[in-house]
Amino acid sequence: MKMVCLISRSGRHLQRYNKGRRLVVGCIPYRYKNGNGDAIKDELEVLVISSQKGQGMMFPKGGWELDESVEEAASRESLEEAGVLGNVECQLGIWSFKSKSLGIYHEGYMFPMLVTEQLDLWPEKNARKRLWMTVAEAREVCQHWWMKEALDILVDRIKSSRHEEEDVSP
Repeated sequence: MKMVCLISRSGRHLQRYNKGRRLVVGCIPYRYKNGNGDAIKDELEVLVISSQKGQGMMFPKGGWELDESVEEAASRESLEEAGVLGNVECQLGIWSFKSKSLGIYHEGYMFPMLVTEQLDLWPEKNARKRLWMTVAEAREVCQHWWMKEALDILVDRIKSSRHEEEDVSP
């Protein structure tokens, strides 16, 4: 059993802001059910986590801090909140959204992460549930519209890369 010794960062003194908007970074952790990455034969699965404040589900996300790159922040949030490690891929987009609790605007950056390892113990294990599900299930349970848009972009990206591979093969 592999364990990572890490505690979740807390507080906002290192948070990045842009024109008064808190910068938030998230990941859509994904894998292929049968593990070999053939999207045509295998089912794409994404990992959602429970919200700390409510019953809603979402993808891992949190503040982007001054001492890390945007990709490092995405990777850290996935480790802290979902207990997964992997390869952070090319950004899916940037969204502006209003915080439900504070009523202020945030700027959200979303990345896909191809999961290479799932940990048994992680910093927020006792605070969250994590569930692998199909894209359709994740769209249904995800509470944030901007995360659903990011998921659609990821699915389109994977489909188009598969079509390119098919066009190239003999």
